[in-house]
Amino acid sequence: MSITTLTARTFRVVAVFEAFTWAGLLVGMYVKYLGNGSELGVQIFGPVHGGAFMVYVAVTLFAAYRLRWGVWPTLVALAASIPPLGTLPADWWLHRTGRLTDPAERADGARGTGAEEPAKVA
Repeated sequence: MSITTLTARTFRVVAVFEAFTWAGLLVGMYVKYLGNGSELGVQIFGPVHGGAFMVYVAVTLFAAYRLRWGVWPTLVALAASIPPLGTLPADWWLHRTGRLTDPAERADGARGTGAEEPAKVA
């Protein structure tokens, strides 16, 4: 397994884990404020989500460097960590556009800034 494949897999796993910890924290807050008032969910998922968030940011910056994303995809991936479950659509977008593959194997549209290459008419 190459380092780029390992980087892409690590990014995808961390993105999904960050989303699940967000969901756990949201459930914990629901129970705390609208349910029976138990703080257990927030006490568990608060620190776990905080750690997952920090790991996601670090892995995103490493993946952006290693996979040569450019500024726009990197900013999108970082901003996706703010809204609940936002890392999932970011992961899907990065995967769909080929940014989670080896930069040498990518189509030219997925290199650099994130601008897609227009379709060529024959």
